[in-house]
Amino acid sequence: MAAVTLLEARGLTHRFGGLTAVRGVDFDLQQGECHALIGPNGAGKTTLVSLLSGRLPVQTGAIRFAGQDITRLPAHRRVRRGIAYTFQITSVYAGLSVAENAGLAIQSRGGAEAEVSAALARVGLQDLAETRAGALSYGHQRLLEVAMGLALHPRLLILDEPTQGLAAGEIGRFKDLVAGLTPEITVLLIEHNMEVVMDLARRITVLNFGEVLATGTPGAIRANAAVQAAYLGG
Repeated sequence: MAAVTLLEARGLTHRFGGLTAVRGVDFDLQQGECHALIGPNGAGKTTLVSLLSGRLPVQTGAIRFAGQDITRLPAHRRVRRGIAYTFQITSVYAGLSVAENAGLAIQSRGGAEAEVSAALARVGLQDLAETRAGALSYGHQRLLEVAMGLALHPRLLILDEPTQGLAAGEIGRFKDLVAGLTPEITVLLIEHNMEVVMDLARRITVLNFGEVLATGTPGAIRANAAVQAAYLGG
């Protein structure tokens, strides 16, 4: 079966004053894949993802999602189109319960309470539904954030450094969770842990100095001499 393109970005450029963080980037996501975005610190990964999700305005270029031009849509309207973005820094509401946090996401799109339980069960937090989110371990807070994203019923779930700060056992459970999301949901994974990237991603895009250095399968990326020199350490 031929791959179906869910998201297509062409010629994306974004400058912060005199600094060009993203320069002429072309980027595609195929429906149902887990696609990893990697690169050295300062490569432009978070800026690119912010352009795709609408958290930063597109200065130059265009973005299409599910066949529709979303280049000028603000972030909240992209959420309604099916793009959910979890943040590099955990952003749960510490004073609310686990269920209340997930409920906020569902409420934003008019969902039912039963969906809260379903979202929490998917990430293994159903037994902690009444626990105050601020009392959760860091790993459980990251899982709650994923549940909040899943509660939006996204077509595309963007995970920004999701394993940062997780213990080894928590990383293993996270990998199982993400592996179970595709092909129902397309996952864009921004991640420094190369073991996680190689285990989960069907394709990998490498950014360096705001430009695409390479895109390919994990095997192709691992064997790419330019990628080795810039990022994988030879």
